[in-house]
Amino acid sequence: MIKNILFDFGDIFVNLRKEATATAFRQLGLTEFSADLEELNKAYEIGAISELDFLSGFQTHLPQAELLEIRQAWNTIIGDFPLYRLEFLQLLKPHYRLFLLSNTDATHISFFEHQVGLSFSRDFYSCFEKVYFSYEMGLRKPDPVCFQTVLARHELQPKHTLFIDDKKENTDAAAA
Repeated sequence: MIKNILFDFGDIFVNLRKEATATAFRQLGLTEFSADLEELNKAYEIGAISELDFLSGFQTHLPQAELLEIRQAWNTIIGDFPLYRLEFLQLLKPHYRLFLLSNTDATHISFFEHQVGLSFSRDFYSCFEKVYFSYEMGLRKPDPVCFQTVLARHELQPKHTLFIDDKKENTDAAAA
């Protein structure tokens, strides 16, 4: 019997606009998302580097772009958050222990909270017993330690815990 539900955030609750980000960066002159930018993103998602270091790292590939333009391009991925998803969570809350576990960074969370407003974000976060963002945990999915940490901190039994995510590698790691 399922007693606990761990939810991802992006494309589960907030819609992600991945093509908008690619377009915004192309407009700034970025031709490809190289391996070093991927590593920069991973480091930022686990809080290993600051926002300034992250944006400056992008700027080495976009020397004509201002840091603010890079931040704006980065945040174009954050789409809308349909109200019915919050209402769904509010219906689940009395029946399950709910947790949020997301690979994300401080820039995206700050933008999301500003976009939806204080009241909405407070209502959303209050649905969860605990919210885990990778940049605060120092861990990211699909690292098994990420899942093990949440399970251990809350004494959750895996057989009673459902994990909902939009990426197969994350659900496979959680299942393992």
